[in-house]
Amino acid sequence: MSDRRGYFTADEVRAAEAELFTRVPAGMPMRRAAYGLATVVADELRSETGGVVGRAVGLLVGSGDNGGDALWAGSMLARRGVSVTAALLNPERAHREGLAALRAAGGRVVDRLGAVDLVVDGIVGISGRGPLRPAAAEMVAAVDVPIVAADLPSGVDPDTGAIDGPAVRAAVTVAFGAYKPVHALATPHCGRIVLVPIGLRLPEPGLAQLDPAAIGAGWPVPLATDDKYSQGVVGVCAGSATYPGAGVLSTGAAVAATSGLVRYVGDDTEVLEKFPEVIASHTISGAGRVQAWAFGPGAGTGIAAMDRLAQVLATDLPVLVDADGLTLLAAEPALVRGRTAPTVLTPHAGEFARLTGVELGPDRVAAVRALADEWQVTVLFKGRATIIGAPGEATLVNDAGGSWAATAGSGDVLSGIIGALLAAGRPPAWSAAAAARVHALAANLAAFDGQPAAAPISASPLLHHIRPAVRVLRELAAE
Repeated sequence: MSDRRGYFTADEVRAAEAELFTRVPAGMPMRRAAYGLATVVADELRSETGGVVGRAVGLLVGSGDNGGDALWAGSMLARRGVSVTAALLNPERAHREGLAALRAAGGRVVDRLGAVDLVVDGIVGISGRGPLRPAAAEMVAAVDVPIVAADLPSGVDPDTGAIDGPAVRAAVTVAFGAYKPVHALATPHCGRIVLVPIGLRLPEPGLAQLDPAAIGAGWPVPLATDDKYSQGVVGVCAGSATYPGAGVLSTGAAVAATSGLVRYVGDDTEVLEKFPEVIASHTISGAGRVQAWAFGPGAGTGIAAMDRLAQVLATDLPVLVDADGLTLLAAEPALVRGRTAPTVLTPHAGEFARLTGVELGPDRVAAVRALADEWQVTVLFKGRATIIGAPGEATLVNDAGGSWAATAGSGDVLSGIIGALLAAGRPPAWSAAAAARVHALAANLAAFDGQPAAAPISASPLLHHIRPAVRVLRELAAE
């Protein structure tokens, strides 16, 4: 079993489809896709209405193969006793065979969808770019029932997940043959994602998400021969008299993430009150030996902070730089550009713009890759979909599954987790992606806290759910 899920661009999928068409009879891939789509729609009808027979489904049908998938799926549903109506956005270019199959099964073509239990979005597929056109946007805006998207939600870019106008917001998206970048980068518009295999032979992915069970299997835990030093000693330089909480959160996350030793450099009063197991120092030189450094949250941007950052980056150790550290690097990029030791930068959109000098465009993956390649560092770009780029490696992505971690101090916690993994000897990109997964899971666990409904959280409960999150992933690995 692979340790990751791959996401494939429109060009990669089209090339794989062209190869598939040389191996199977004409029409078979579309029938496979349509059967999978019809199965998901039937399941959704059961879930939403308690049955399938006698229910009503509307199809929003564009030109091309995605419209054909919807029409064929509609014909299969009609044969199961579903009342199916189809609104054709471009009747002259509707998929001929699919339309004939729908009509033969009893489906009807209408100008506007009436009262239905569910709508299938078959407007555009992976060749579509840009927002919905006015007629389609009007029809989608009128929908007040769940939408099942065929392959991807129309109006969302398949390769970047960018949305620059009206777009479908689906309850479920049925991916045909392969996951596309949109399924990781725009999950709020995709809803639940179901993959329907159609027989594609795909290349190695350039964009991937680590499997949660693989993260659990790779998470550092003490072995019989380990002691506190052999498991990795991380140095945390964070917080200040102005922002003492940042030091508490970063250090606490490092303490929770692994079983090694944490050394802290900074204003240590509150840190030691919260975590007496930490060894504190007021200087980098006096901190003692470490295997990695985490620098930046709340550390300040003055001369003293710049001096500390320069000392840390002058070592041959892995270094994570976040928050104030990124502001310092934006002013002195030479500090990091010449490093040969692993370096991880963790910017949000504003910090990314300061580092690069330009605003982040719609293609976040390309922007992260470009910065990673230019500076020869690992870049973790924060967001609902966290993107991790490293030179010469596949780009990794982590969909958080929610936005509960969008709270002050959350990034400080993430920094401590990554620093601890780097000190434990894990590769930079893996450390960043695995930490992002645990961080997101901890936020979700904190938000629900064992209850049926979630509530807003702050960084402190997120911090306290790191260990339960690691435990969940390790349990997955043991299954």
